[in-house]
Amino acid sequence: MTRALPVLTVALAILVLWYAGAILLNAPQVLDLWDRSGTQWSTIDLIRACWNMERAVLPTPHQIVADLIRTIFGYALDNPRNILFHVGVTAGGTLVGFVLGTVVGTLLAVGIVHIRTLESSLMPWVIASQTVPILAIAPMIIVILGNMGFTGVFPKAIISAYLSFFPITIGLVKGLRSADPLALDLMRTYSATPAQVFWRLRMPSALPFLFASLKVAVAISLVGAIVAELPTGSVAGIGARLLTTSYYGQMVQMWSALVVAALLSLVLVWGVGAAQRIVIGQSRPPA
Repeated sequence: MTRALPVLTVALAILVLWYAGAILLNAPQVLDLWDRSGTQWSTIDLIRACWNMERAVLPTPHQIVADLIRTIFGYALDNPRNILFHVGVTAGGTLVGFVLGTVVGTLLAVGIVHIRTLESSLMPWVIASQTVPILAIAPMIIVILGNMGFTGVFPKAIISAYLSFFPITIGLVKGLRSADPLALDLMRTYSATPAQVFWRLRMPSALPFLFASLKVAVAISLVGAIVAELPTGSVAGIGARLLTTSYYGQMVQMWSALVVAALLSLVLVWGVGAAQRIVIGQSRPPA
């Protein structure tokens, strides 16, 4: 309970500010409508109307929860009206891209640590790759891959991998170089092979850095998958849901998609954290 109290306090503060913001942003529309119709109103009426507008500028949390319940339980899972259908589509591209980014980032980090020329020749390009806005290159990647016959999950996975490999590369390079120099000298004294040094010393030392980077990378992979769905005209995925609802001014549905995307990100980060507890717990030598 003591650990949950700060989280609950922040959540309560967010809810209070959210409901207050709904009154502030939605009140002009409500008052304009009532002025035109000559409606007599009180403060309670204004608050109630601001918190229950069908096309609100800022929907309230209870409107979003009601929309989520309606879309999740009101339609089959394979129905595009069900928000979980879109979550599954986006999660698939996110996970594939995350795996690709992890593989690429790991290979780059290992190469940079063990081949000194790669640090000066490759690392600047790794850093420069993240200076290009993803919104600018996502349509180009999708068009190029589409002309090559790659559609569906693969283009989204490439964009997710493009975003996620960078923190993995940087974090793992730092982690692999964090091994104790005295331990490195000791292993060389015992004529340990590079593979033995890597697996028995460097990699265990790098695991905390790696998993910290993986948590960042999996969240960025989700962003990449959502961005990749925006310029494709796709009809499935959280990005497609956001685009469609913005076209038709369905603010409640758009906020529902945003909330679901945030929850999906939390689940993915939690999954990486669970893997971290398992792997690091098993990698610790017995006392």
